[in-house]
Amino acid sequence: MSLAQSGDSEWVLTTAIGGIALVLFVAVGFVVLSRRLRQPAVIGEITAGICLGPSLLGLLPGDLPELFFPVEVRDYLGVVAQLGLLVFMFLIGWEFDYATLHGRRRTTATIWFCAAALPMALGIGLAAMLFGAHDTVNGEELRFLDFALFMGTAMSIAAFPVLARIIADRGIQSTPVGTLALALAALDDILAWCLLAIVVALVTATGAAGFLGVVGWGAVYIVAMVWVVRPLLGRLVRHATAATPYLPMLAAGGALGSAYVTSEIGLHAIFGAFVFGLVMPRGPERELMHRAAFIPLEHLSRLLLPVFFVVTGLSVDLTALTATGALHMVLIILTACAGKLGGVLLSARATGMSWHQSTTLGLLMNTRGLTELVILNVGLGLGLLSTELFTAMVMMALVTTAMTSPLLGIALRRVTPEAAAPVPRERAPVPAGRATT
Repeated sequence: MSLAQSGDSEWVLTTAIGGIALVLFVAVGFVVLSRRLRQPAVIGEITAGICLGPSLLGLLPGDLPELFFPVEVRDYLGVVAQLGLLVFMFLIGWEFDYATLHGRRRTTATIWFCAAALPMALGIGLAAMLFGAHDTVNGEELRFLDFALFMGTAMSIAAFPVLARIIADRGIQSTPVGTLALALAALDDILAWCLLAIVVALVTATGAAGFLGVVGWGAVYIVAMVWVVRPLLGRLVRHATAATPYLPMLAAGGALGSAYVTSEIGLHAIFGAFVFGLVMPRGPERELMHRAAFIPLEHLSRLLLPVFFVVTGLSVDLTALTATGALHMVLIILTACAGKLGGVLLSARATGMSWHQSTTLGLLMNTRGLTELVILNVGLGLGLLSTELFTAMVMMALVTTAMTSPLLGIALRRVTPEAAAPVPRERAPVPAGRATT
């Protein structure tokens, strides 16, 4: 009997270590390739994950995905992937810059509302079209409300971290369009995680009383984080000079503890990690915390996240797509692009932005990246997505992210003096009896 057949723990550990080593080597190769193609690193990481799954590696003789990532090992890989994901979500919350929301609030609010409302409406409409073909997952019938709300949420997301890096790579972070895009993406993230928390509560709660209980405890959790944990963190950081070497452990422990609490409440663990990042100290203490804790944890996240992409890729099987599934995938991609591009472009034009600025902003906001994968994995874990629909949605995330850089490059090469002009300022209310010029 082989070690694998006997379920030997040493074999499981050794195989998991070997699998992670393979993941890291392949991820580096695809990231280097993606950078040469002027694509964000996440494109390479997502592609590496898909290629190590049944979509490509599974086409070779010998059932290689099962050889490198056997079923007995995948739970362990899942733990590593979730750890990397929770640290990533914590950093996203911590990286949220409230200053991006200051100035041009009316313009930002108008564009954000349309940029979220239209994709969500189209997502719900798409859910109505697809529900008949995907209303049963793993033998369990879905409720349309859960499915529709999840699809609307998935369609309305924009990937703040990937977007920030694309904007920095293009050198437009100080332009009006760049700063506005960052503010809109940040608001999109906040909305998406709140909606996802509601979806998780609807799916996991037992009846109306259970749902209200989850919402109630969630409200208590938010109040405690804002009014208790946030001041304590600020006080800790102000007196943390002697504890600087331990700040990464304290920050990571707080994020994981917060994730545990939200998971116990009935919300998802990623919500807790994200909120703990939101309440991390800002202001003068930020620089110390950034050097001491943020940078080490960012390196940890980059090291562990490729495992998350492979765990995702093992659930993506392009070879199993039927003709109907392929048609649904095309429909999903078109709907996603129409929702974000249309919602942003039309609302931006309505606020006085030029066509060029509006188009550039729409292209940026159509970026979904890793944030979309996080939401899709939650949906898969909740049993809201079949393997075929999950595959189609992952390809949507990949396509919408990959198309951003080349299209943005074309748009930026066609900059005109009018397009480079600042975003029009909002007019202050005119007092009665006073004319404007």
